[in-house]
Amino acid sequence: MPELPEVEALKDFLTEHLTGHEIVRALPVAISVLKTYDPPLTALEGREVTAVRRYGKFLAMATDGGPHLVTHLARAGWLHWRDPLPGGPPRPGKGPLALRVALQTGAGFDLTEAGTQKRLAVYVVADPAEVPGVARLGPDPLADDFDERRLAELLSGERRRLKGALRDQSLIAGVGNAYSDEILHAARMSPFKLASSLTPEETTRLYEALRSTLTDAVERSRGLAAGRLKAEKKTGLRVHGRTGEPCPVCGDTIREVSFSDSSLQYCPTCQTGGRPLADRRLSRLLK
Repeated sequence: MPELPEVEALKDFLTEHLTGHEIVRALPVAISVLKTYDPPLTALEGREVTAVRRYGKFLAMATDGGPHLVTHLARAGWLHWRDPLPGGPPRPGKGPLALRVALQTGAGFDLTEAGTQKRLAVYVVADPAEVPGVARLGPDPLADDFDERRLAELLSGERRRLKGALRDQSLIAGVGNAYSDEILHAARMSPFKLASSLTPEETTRLYEALRSTLTDAVERSRGLAAGRLKAEKKTGLRVHGRTGEPCPVCGDTIREVSFSDSSLQYCPTCQTGGRPLADRRLSRLLK
């Protein structure tokens, strides 16, 4: 799933390639991708893109005197820049293509979604705050006013584990499964540690890990073409998705805890005092 760093890089890429250009066609290929109907998708046509902004994991494209096109790429969605776009209208079918936006230059982009769980979402709204997912977002962790005190306030009274708290978009916007693993590894903390139990020293460590992990990922992605961002994310991850590999810090074997629809990765030596965490899915199978 694209998270804050990749969406930030997409925002920068689209700012360069979209801003100042007119949308001549916006074609839905998978009708299920559209989550709003008023104004219609055609209200974007004939309008110039004036800005591209990021809200957590949402991308919003503003048009001159018109609506915003807001999208959430979900778990398996992606944006593909085409210059030029393929000739002829796209054909609805079983393929991954969900939406195509064409510019007067002949370039444009496709939104695609792999797999069977169709969660890619597109909204056409007068204001991005009208999108429910945007309206309930917590603060952006890379914002200038997001300091250590703000993080401490957010986590105080949180009875959830750190892994779940970091992924909650209404608490902190933009962090997902992969970067929560990376942040906790950098902070040397167990994903199962209670968020409200942090000492001041631990809060400092978590804040520094949160900011540095996301900032470094954004810098690695900055300037890359949209098609290269997925590969850059994967190569930059130290523990997430690397079950069975040696930890780059201590050399211990990276372990995994599996859930019904996701998994987390961690280093026992760096994060849990050398103790492996119980894999609940495996435990259930052994009962």
